[in-house]
Amino acid sequence: MQLRLPADVRRAQLVQSAIDVAERVGIESLTVRALSDYADVTKGIVQYHFETKQDLVIAMGEHLIVDVTEILHAALDSAVGTHELPGVRGLRELVHSGLSAVWLLIEKSPGRQLLAYEIKTYLLRHRALGSATAAEIASGQYRIRDSEAQLFFENCSDHTGTRWLEPVESIARFGMATLDGLVLRWLVDGNDLEVLAQIDDLSGLIAAKAEDR
Repeated sequence: MQLRLPADVRRAQLVQSAIDVAERVGIESLTVRALSDYADVTKGIVQYHFETKQDLVIAMGEHLIVDVTEILHAALDSAVGTHELPGVRGLRELVHSGLSAVWLLIEKSPGRQLLAYEIKTYLLRHRALGSATAAEIASGQYRIRDSEAQLFFENCSDHTGTRWLEPVESIARFGMATLDGLVLRWLVDGNDLEVLAQIDDLSGLIAAKAEDR
């Protein structure tokens, strides 16, 4: 006999189960049957909470936005709390520590990273078909990630006595977009050492956009 759960709890359980299944088989192979079998519920329960696959993928995207926010916040905060070197040199080291902390968390979850790209692609296709909700979720991860990075870079400059020569929101967008490309390439070739070297290069490029006060 299936355990009766409050609707919000059951919905959250189904979203997490869908993410678990999709990490293994991909978005295209995520079906109502696959999800109901994994979550040990009837297909009717899945369809009650998610009328369409798009509804389910949107909920998965919303869940990953929360994950991204928590990961970035923890990684970047820990970097700021461990460095004391002032000036642009200190800024470079601090930026490098923050990006490296994010990379270490990414490196542990290649399946989750690939799924995040799949969800974005799926939602972007539905945005092209006119889904406003899909469009909002597709861009939401980037907006939240950029805002977390912007706060980190602002803290970096305050902590090291430097100032940015360009708008910090543009620097954050540049840094996160470049890291995004590095992660995608890593998913293709799996070259960890190249990513580490490129993070070092990226840290230098970002620090070059600042000067001592």
